[in-house]
Amino acid sequence: MNKIESSFLNKNQFGEDFLWGVSTAAFQIEGAHDSDGKGSSIWDVFTSQKGKIKNGHHALTACDFYNCYQNDIDLIKELNIPNFRFSISWPRIMPTGVHPVNQAGIDYYNNVIDALIAAGIEPWITLYHWDLPHALEIKGGWTNRESVSWFKEYVEVCVQHFGDRIKNWMVINEPSVFTGAGYFLGIHAPGKKGITNYLKAMHHVTLATTAGAKIIRNRIPHANIGTTFSCTHIEPATESQKDIDAAKRVDTLLNRTFIEPILGLGYPQNDLPVLKKLHKYILEDDLNNLAFDFDFIGLQCYTREVVKYSLLTPYIGAELVSAEKRNVISTEMGWEVYPPALYHILKKFNNYDGIRKIIITENGAAFPDVVTNGKVYDIKRTHFIQDNLEQILKAKKEGLNVEGYFVWSLTDNFEWAEGYNARFGLIHVDFETQKRTIKNSGLWFKDFLS
Repeated sequence: MNKIESSFLNKNQFGEDFLWGVSTAAFQIEGAHDSDGKGSSIWDVFTSQKGKIKNGHHALTACDFYNCYQNDIDLIKELNIPNFRFSISWPRIMPTGVHPVNQAGIDYYNNVIDALIAAGIEPWITLYHWDLPHALEIKGGWTNRESVSWFKEYVEVCVQHFGDRIKNWMVINEPSVFTGAGYFLGIHAPGKKGITNYLKAMHHVTLATTAGAKIIRNRIPHANIGTTFSCTHIEPATESQKDIDAAKRVDTLLNRTFIEPILGLGYPQNDLPVLKKLHKYILEDDLNNLAFDFDFIGLQCYTREVVKYSLLTPYIGAELVSAEKRNVISTEMGWEVYPPALYHILKKFNNYDGIRKIIITENGAAFPDVVTNGKVYDIKRTHFIQDNLEQILKAKKEGLNVEGYFVWSLTDNFEWAEGYNARFGLIHVDFETQKRTIKNSGLWFKDFLS
């Protein structure tokens, strides 16, 4: 091992019960977009539209995890990774989003779950990682209040078929991202825009999160139930009051809007006045149905953002000062490499009383990786992971609540609007041949976990 890649880190420093894992998502890895009765998702439709995805990439095949899952599970085992987080594709299970159920989809996930258990790897399921059935989007998708009922029907099916073996459940992945990018900015599927679409989707997704959690709790009383939130450490660009206030609004939007109602605190309307418009969509019993006592909260943190006041940005009066403009080191996604962000986020979320346990369910970095003589020397990624683990260790030493770390991601995959340009994997994928090559970061993680 290169001297540069060694580190004082040792997994024993984190404690015996600390959870180590790797994360993926169905649409980003499975491919097999219409195999064995699978229905179309909003992402299948979005990626087929011209100009939506960088370089016109699509996920029709992606990493072909649908057919290569046994090979990839063998690689997880080889890397000594004890926990694997993956998501269920709703349209693979229920092609139209509601009954009838597609038995081939159920069989597929049963095979994946059984293969993981046979390999001694603990499966962690995410029920919704952005691939809403297109048949439901035609009816309004998350902007339709019926979406809460559709989601409950889907969760019932998953719990019924997988609940005998799955202990760990994550209900919904990063609601602020898919509602903001998909229903307000229109840069992600389904490509809707506008404040009305966004507010409706936000409220219905929050209701669906707790409704789904209650179903799991009722059916599997001892399940470990969580849900995940994307978090970004926010700092004002200057010490001017305008920038400080702008940063507070952005922080409220990105870090507080979805978690606070779930903790029983309601929507943070005072710090982000546009949320007062939600009253049109909140029915009498809704506020009682927004909260749930989750066993754990998954936090997903990659970077920090620096914010300045902007008169031109509606509703929020703020804009981000890009990493490029600030002339700081950044990843292929244009995100600043700033490991202390993770420590600041842990500190921030430890201030909430209602959170029992925090797990970092995604953290990683995209860099341009190339295979040279059968090897991938991704020193920057190895350092990124090490530096972020040091921030977790710092937090743990201060007594902050953090009980697990999942790397994003197992393999390079389809990175939404970025297509295949952003590689996050511990394992390199040649998308032409589907050949897997464990990167140096993967080899470092393997040694670390042994």
